[in-house]
Amino acid sequence: MSKRRGERPPVPETLPAPVVDAHTHLDACGAKTPRDVREVLDRANAAGVDRVVTVADDLDSARWAAEAATWDERVFAAVALHPTRTSDFGDDVRAELTRLAGLPRVVAIGETGLDYYWDYAPRDAQHEAFRWHVDLAKRVRKPLMIHDRDAHDDVLAVLDSEGAPDEVVFHCFSGDLAFARACVERGFVLSFAGTATFRNAHALREAARWVPGDHLLVETDAPFLTPHPFRGRPNEPYCAAYTLRDIATLREEDPADLATMITRTAERIFGLRDVAES
Repeated sequence: MSKRRGERPPVPETLPAPVVDAHTHLDACGAKTPRDVREVLDRANAAGVDRVVTVADDLDSARWAAEAATWDERVFAAVALHPTRTSDFGDDVRAELTRLAGLPRVVAIGETGLDYYWDYAPRDAQHEAFRWHVDLAKRVRKPLMIHDRDAHDDVLAVLDSEGAPDEVVFHCFSGDLAFARACVERGFVLSFAGTATFRNAHALREAARWVPGDHLLVETDAPFLTPHPFRGRPNEPYCAAYTLRDIATLREEDPADLATMITRTAERIFGLRDVAES
């Protein structure tokens, strides 16, 4: 059993329609080179996951993500400083993130937000950085990708007070039905990770069952949060296929129809077709 927990889950049967992994961390999955990235994406494509957004959490990973997105046409990037890393958020960091945010294959500003679970960064520093990222997303006219851990009310308060960008994605949505309704009422999109497949996540699954299809994305947050029944094993973008099928069953929808709807939403939010054609 301990050996299996260190192994990736099997690559599942190909989805009946392709879907986008809206949030992954290719570098944390062990990808370092163009060949590594290609191999990860080839496994994803075998499962029907045809494109990914690889997301930064610090400045080095932001630079790497922006470069990796130029190595493979199936890869796009998001750049930001993770809220737990905002203790030191000086002008040099802001300038570099602003530069990276303007690159054509960087399709979102994220992940940014608030994290009250860990105490790696003071809350006032997190709030200042979050507000700056909100402004950056509006300046470069790209969607904002939210990290929200144990901070639902304060995240919404910041977005309401600052004025949210046109497109906001709650990565690894972790709220209940009431919070899902509050987000959707504001026009926000909810991205569900493997946690939505956990059988004890009753409130989260209720939210996933309810959210309108055009406000729904799926993601892996790989290498973390591997979906049921492989919880605890290493995650990769191909595992978004497991999450998609599980959510389709939960919602009593055809997997092909749900995948098609999610793909349209991802293309709309992140402008994937516009980037590919530029």
